[in-house]
Amino acid sequence: MEFARRGILRPLAGLLFPPGPEGGSGPHGVLPALLVALTFVSGVVDAVSYLGLDHTFVANMTGNVVFLGFALAGDRQLSAAASLLALGAFLAGATAAGRLRRGREPARMFAPLVAAQTVLVAGALALSAGGAGALPVVGLLALGMGLQNAVVLRLGVPDLTTTVVTRTLTGLASDPWDRAAVRRVVSVAVLFCGALAGGLLTIHHGSRWALVLAVALLLVIALAGALRTAEHHTR
Repeated sequence: MEFARRGILRPLAGLLFPPGPEGGSGPHGVLPALLVALTFVSGVVDAVSYLGLDHTFVANMTGNVVFLGFALAGDRQLSAAASLLALGAFLAGATAAGRLRRGREPARMFAPLVAAQTVLVAGALALSAGGAGALPVVGLLALGMGLQNAVVLRLGVPDLTTTVVTRTLTGLASDPWDRAAVRRVVSVAVLFCGALAGGLLTIHHGSRWALVLAVALLLVIALAGALRTAEHHTR
């Protein structure tokens, strides 16, 4: 873990947010690199939910609102119940994260909330492996994505929302090319790669293997986040 943190996370974070003239880490340390990894996870999880769970998104709530409208209009390929459940679980996760972080520094809540998300995705994996229906799996995945989005929103790292790319693409097209453009390109490309990886695993090997990948990545992110917090606390 220490090798990965020094060998991978710091250079990537430095690419997104360069260190100041005095050197050292950028303004957010290794956190931007961890958010990039979470962006990949978002793509993987949405691939599982859309391709394997009633064509529902668990990370992209804009898509769910639209899908709910389509389902209520009569599209039989979409499930109004699944979309409503995803929206409700996502909001519940975001609400829980908001209550848990009250009075606490957002950066210190990053690792615990990602760890909680890891448990939820692992639970979804267990339900999927046990042959449970789509709705319980959708609920757990959306609950975890609500936790993720709440802590990422509170952290406020520019251009790294981990789930939404519409505004990112707008800024990329309309603003001058600068360091923010690099972050936006990375964010969009990583979400695409996560969706591609999750889609390939889900289509060719089943959603369980895509969820295994998501759990493994979340575990690494949570551990790296805990190390980051411990390092800052000892300074």
